[in-house]
Amino acid sequence: MDPNASARTEESAGQSATHAEPSSDIGILADIQLLWEDLQGLSHDRFRLAALETRRAGQSLTTMLAAAVMLALLLSAAWLGLMAAGVQWLIEHDLQASSAILLAVAGNLLLALILFGVIRRRSRYLQFPATQHSLKPVSKDYAVKDLV
Repeated sequence: MDPNASARTEESAGQSATHAEPSSDIGILADIQLLWEDLQGLSHDRFRLAALETRRAGQSLTTMLAAAVMLALLLSAAWLGLMAAGVQWLIEHDLQASSAILLAVAGNLLLALILFGVIRRRSRYLQFPATQHSLKPVSKDYAVKDLV
């Protein structure tokens, strides 16, 4: 047996092992590159979908606001018609026209005052009071009271 032959065999085995490692590294890098490209494609698709849905939501909101304004105008006209009919009914039942109109205005102002109170009471919930309270740090005095 030639001692050089066994050394050459070990050397060639070592070289094949070192050549195998870079090829596996290249394969892993290629897989990572493909995964990254897929991730970029997915994120691009999701952002595009979000943009399209945002656009559709904006168009829907605009349509809803326009319909709400028209509905408010129609309801206002109907309310004015009801008030006119009420005033006419009061006049027909021997109440002076000025008193009937004044009574209708007073009724409208009373209803407006009631609705203002409802809005004022409900507006405090627009600030998420329970959530704000839960996010505040517990004061030392309050923590001591809980422990006692």
